[in-house]
Amino acid sequence: MLPSVLNDLKDPHPLITSNMNTPQNGYPVQQYTGPVKRYCQTLDLRDNPELIAEYRKRHSKEHAWKEIIAGIREVGILEMEIYILGTRLFMIVETPLDFDWDSAMARLSTLPRQAEWEDYMAEFQLVKEGLSSAEKWQLMERMFHLYE
Repeated sequence: MLPSVLNDLKDPHPLITSNMNTPQNGYPVQQYTGPVKRYCQTLDLRDNPELIAEYRKRHSKEHAWKEIIAGIREVGILEMEIYILGTRLFMIVETPLDFDWDSAMARLSTLPRQAEWEDYMAEFQLVKEGLSSAEKWQLMERMFHLYE
């Protein structure tokens, strides 16, 4: 369950279209009643089709650990999406404007099963063992935007 301040930001009428959800048709985006911040990150996977298939499976709705999803919400993250192209992952994280990345990631690393999850995922990722999520995923710099 989202903390009440996060629930207040969510639009009660999100755009849901069944023909979306493919790379060709696009993906619906959560709407909020106020402005939010976006963080973008990247991480590389090992170049092994079987490992990538298992990584995808472990992130599916049926196999993602409920404690991990709850922890992400608990630190104030409104939405998180991961995209893949070959071995490259791209993550988009949306948060309230007053969200502090460093303190939230520090807190996330202490929540139940988080370190266990990171170790569970490390075999698929091109990273050193024992790193936190914030240490593995590299924040990206925005170099262009179309907003006026």
